[in-house]
Amino acid sequence: MKHTREFEIAWQGLKPGPHTYVYDIDDRFMEERESDESFSNWDARVTLIFDKHESFFMCHFDVDGFVTVPCDRCGDDFKLRLWDEFNLVIKLTGDESGTIEDEDDVVFIPRSETVIDIANWLYEFILLSVPLQHIHPDKEDVSSGCNPQALNLLDQLSESAEETKSTLWKGLESLKGLESEQPKPKSNKSKK
Repeated sequence: MKHTREFEIAWQGLKPGPHTYVYDIDDRFMEERESDESFSNWDARVTLIFDKHESFFMCHFDVDGFVTVPCDRCGDDFKLRLWDEFNLVIKLTGDESGTIEDEDDVVFIPRSETVIDIANWLYEFILLSVPLQHIHPDKEDVSSGCNPQALNLLDQLSESAEETKSTLWKGLESLKGLESEQPKPKSNKSKK
């Protein structure tokens, strides 16, 4: 992975208060970090509001854009919308010797660090903004956006699966009646 200063923030020279940074993320950025190969055509814009305070920084990441993914239902590729917001607090510590465990939304860096590299956070937040389900959005006429041939094949497969399931249970249904006809065992409760 190449190191680039494009994603570094030199915080010591900044005045207190909010500062806005905009990052355009493409395939090159994601491939350098070995992202999922089934995702392609990354086109994301991350707006970072970096609010500098005396001993900490409030970071607000706003992710917006698109990525091409295969549909979970029909398998065809389509453009999936990315959008999400993330907050991160960066706290300054006194020295480098003490190690402090990072929390979920809080990161600790030594005060001696003069720059903050946000590339890994950008990568993580972009991946977190990809929805878990990748299904074609519906068309304007409320019909499915998926490939109609794939949907027909799925319908045929589900019908044949239901037929197989119903024939499998026919024989077992006759056993239900036998269970009620059998006498119940007597309990062996001993009297004391």
